[in-house]
Amino acid sequence: MRIFLLGLSTCLLLLLTGCKNDPPSVTRQSKPASGEKLAQLYCASCHQFPEPSLLNKDTWEQFMLPRMGYMFGIYDHPAERAALFENNEGGNIVLESGLFPAEATLDSTTWHAITQYYLSEAPDSLPLPPEKNISKTLSQFEVHIPKQKVRIPSSTLVQFSNDGSLYLGDAMTQSFTVFSDALEVVQTGNLAEGVVSIEIIENRQWLTVMGSFSPTDAPLGSIVQMPINQADAAETVIDRLQRPVHASYADLNNDGESDIVVCEFGKWTGALSLFLKNAQGYRKEVLHPLPGAIKAYIQDMNNDGHQDIVALFAQGDEGIDIFYNDGKANFTRERVLSFSPSMGSSFFNLMDYNNDGALDIVFTAGDNADYKPVLKPWHGVYVFTNNGDNEFKQEVFVHLNGAYNAVVNDFDGDGDMDIAAISFFPDWVNSPEESFVYFQKEGDSYQLQTFPEVNVGRWIVMDAADYDGDGDLDLVLGSLAFEVIPKLGFVEKWMASGVPFVVLENSQR
Repeated sequence: MRIFLLGLSTCLLLLLTGCKNDPPSVTRQSKPASGEKLAQLYCASCHQFPEPSLLNKDTWEQFMLPRMGYMFGIYDHPAERAALFENNEGGNIVLESGLFPAEATLDSTTWHAITQYYLSEAPDSLPLPPEKNISKTLSQFEVHIPKQKVRIPSSTLVQFSNDGSLYLGDAMTQSFTVFSDALEVVQTGNLAEGVVSIEIIENRQWLTVMGSFSPTDAPLGSIVQMPINQADAAETVIDRLQRPVHASYADLNNDGESDIVVCEFGKWTGALSLFLKNAQGYRKEVLHPLPGAIKAYIQDMNNDGHQDIVALFAQGDEGIDIFYNDGKANFTRERVLSFSPSMGSSFFNLMDYNNDGALDIVFTAGDNADYKPVLKPWHGVYVFTNNGDNEFKQEVFVHLNGAYNAVVNDFDGDGDMDIAAISFFPDWVNSPEESFVYFQKEGDSYQLQTFPEVNVGRWIVMDAADYDGDGDLDLVLGSLAFEVIPKLGFVEKWMASGVPFVVLENSQR
C-alpha cells in the first residue's frame, strides 16, 4: 500500500537496529559528551541523523523516545519487551534477530543525556503546511463509480489491464476480482489476504500476496501464478515471504529464465530479496536485509546492457538505492537518494520527466501511521531529475499532506507536466479534499482541483493507463476504510457507501 505501502506502515519511524553498539570512543572520554554528540554517535550510524526538529516534543516524549529505548534494551517494565514479540513464528524471528535486547546496552547516564537533548530541542509543534485552494470542479475527468459494493472497502490493489478490464485486490474479503471495462464483475476468486501487485507474463497472472495486511513478521506471504481468468487454477510459486508488497520480474543472470525481485516489507524484520529461477524452482538471495522495501523496478540504469534494480526503502534508513548488476546477478548497492527517518516515504516511480533520455524519479512522502498523525511541511510529491550519471537533484516539490502515490503526466495535452496524487493522510479537519488532487500545470504554478465525490472513499492505491483507448491517461483510485483521528464520521460514510474504487476517465481527447 507504502504500498502501497503498502504503504500502510505501522512500524517504528526510527528503526535503530545498527545503532546500539557502545563505541569505545565514548567510554574513553574524560568529559561527559553532550546529549547532541551522543545522539549523533548512536543514532546516525545506520540512517540519517534524526534532528529534534523533525517531530514535536509530545511525539518524542510519548512515542519515539520510549521506542528508541527498546532498541537499547531499556524498558519501563518486563512486559513492555514481551509485548514486542508476536505469539507466532514472526515473534521468534524478531527474538532471534536480537533487535530488542533483554539487558540494557546503554548506560543510564548516556540515555538520559540523549533523551534530554531531544526533549529540550524539539519544538512544541511543527511549522504548519501551506493552506491550499482546491477547487471541486474537476471538469477534465468523468467520475465512474462501480455498482459493485463491498461491506468494508479494503483495497490493496487497483490496476488497469491491457485489455480494458480492471483488477481489484481486497484484504478484508481476501479476494482478487476482475472487472470489465463497464466496471461489472467478470470473475472473482479467494486467495490469501492482500493481493498487492500483479504482472502478466505469457498469458499468466503473477500475483504478490501479503498474507497479512496487519503488520507482522510472520512469513505468511507468497507469489501465486494462475492462467488469466482461472482463479481456481492458482498455484503458489514462492511462499514464506515476510509481508511482501511488490514484485518485479526479469532475467537478471542471463540464463533465459525469469527471476523475481520481492519487496518483503515485513514489520521489524524483512528484506529486498531476489529469487533466481533454476531447475528445482527458485533460489533465494537477500539483496538488502532490512525491512521497509516498498517498490523495486528493474531497469538498465548505467547502459551496460544488464538489468539493474532500483528500490525504495521506507523504514528508518529511508532512501532509494540502485543495485548494479554485473550480468550474472551479482549486485553492487549504491544509495542515490537518502531521506530523513521521518520522511514517510510511500511510493516512487521512474520516468523521463525532462525528455533527456535519462530516467528520473517521482517520489511521494506521506506515511503518517507510526503515531498520532502530525502534519508535516515536507510531505508531498517530488521529482528528482537524473544528470545521466544517476546523480539526482530535486526539480519539483508540491506539498500534499499524507501523499501516498502520484502520476506525473501531460494529462491535458498542453505540453507541460501535470500531477495527479492521492493522500491517505490528508488534513481531515481542514482539508479532507486533499485525498485526491489534480495539480494542473499552468506556467510556473499549479491549479489544484479535485472531484466532488472525493471523500466517498479513502484512497490508498492508484493506477494510470489509457483505460478507454482514446489516447490520454485515465486514473483509478482504490479505497481502504480505516480509522480517522479525530472522529469525523468519515469511516461511517465509507462503510455506508461501500465503494471499492472509482475511475477518473480523462476527457481531454
